Amino acid sequence: MNALGRHILAEVHGCDTGILNDHAAVEEIMVSAALKAGAEVREVAFHKFSPQGVSGVVVISESHLAVHTWPEHGYAAVDVFTCGDSVNPWDACNYIVEQFRAQNFSASETLRGVFVENSSQKAAV
Repeated sequence: MNALGRHILAEVHGCDTGILNDHAAVEEIMVSAALKAGAEVREVAFHKFSPQGVSGVVVISESHLAVHTWPEHGYAAVDVFTCGDSVNPWDACNYIVEQFRAQNFSASETLRGVFVENSSQKAAV
């Protein structure tokens, strides 16, 4: 595979429920995470749900950061996808975890890209 980007999916637990339910705080944390990782922010869209929770996306030149919060569970699902070599998605992810005051988190990284076939590789079906 010709890796074009790195995609982190994080399960963030034991977060500060007040932060997770604060539209402005979640948006500021996500935008700051993108900037701290060296990304170029293009668009920002966040929504506050009733009675609780925030979802949003920060579109960056290098791809995106997204979040969905469940304050009632102290939980956030975080998605950080970056392309190229100039932005480290772990910098953004670790910043978000810290700012949400998480007790713990787990994350996985997947390389995203284009399959390049050669004589020793065949596509999985």
